Amino acid sequence: MTKLSVNINKIATIRNARGGNIPNVTEAAINCQKFGAQGITVHPRPDERHIRYQDVREIRPIITTEFNIEGYPSQRFLDLVIGVKPHQATLVPDSHDVITSNQGWNVIKYEKFLSDVVAELHKHGIRTSLFIETGLEQIERAAATGTDRIELYTEPYADKYPIDREKAVEPYIRAAKKATELGLAINAGHDLSLENLKYFKQHVPGLLEVSIGHALISDALYYGLEKTIQLYLDQIA
Repeated sequence: MTKLSVNINKIATIRNARGGNIPNVTEAAINCQKFGAQGITVHPRPDERHIRYQDVREIRPIITTEFNIEGYPSQRFLDLVIGVKPHQATLVPDSHDVITSNQGWNVIKYEKFLSDVVAELHKHGIRTSLFIETGLEQIERAAATGTDRIELYTEPYADKYPIDREKAVEPYIRAAKKATELGLAINAGHDLSLENLKYFKQHVPGLLEVSIGHALISDALYYGLEKTIQLYLDQIA
């Protein structure tokens, strides 16, 4: 079974554009769960331009499914994660000024750093996932860090899907098979959508979770949040 985790950052972006508390991100998280999402994802960034650190603290008590916190593992981020204790922490190599995540970890270069972070999170009973690309050596080194999962960065797949979907998905099939051989569980995310999600799910073996925010929240403007979540669940059924 592949789980759908809804990233609610974009809801916070709309709130922050006007100030105040409309739309309410805590209510959005409650509704996503009520409408069938099996997880909630947040990605607080240092400038708090969408999800704020205080949002994360307020959301945690109402999560009845799975809570996934993404972010660059600065000390401030790690203090938040350890204090909140989500089910999963997804470590992302974002620089402070990126608009959105745009690459996976170079695990070969940062293996020692990531191994230390994974070990620290494991001390607190928090499952870890590394946001990486499809290179097989990167996946091998990810396994060496002790991480529980990898999250495959799927923007290259989404970009190539309209041109040649078979070629677009090939690297992800190879990566998933290698990860499974090494005992790693597999998540995926970034630019997955109603257009390309079903094909990805059908062809990538062992896919446990997809984290989707931008496309899903955008679709909700047309279809409504409840209908949209059901549409996405249908793609991974």
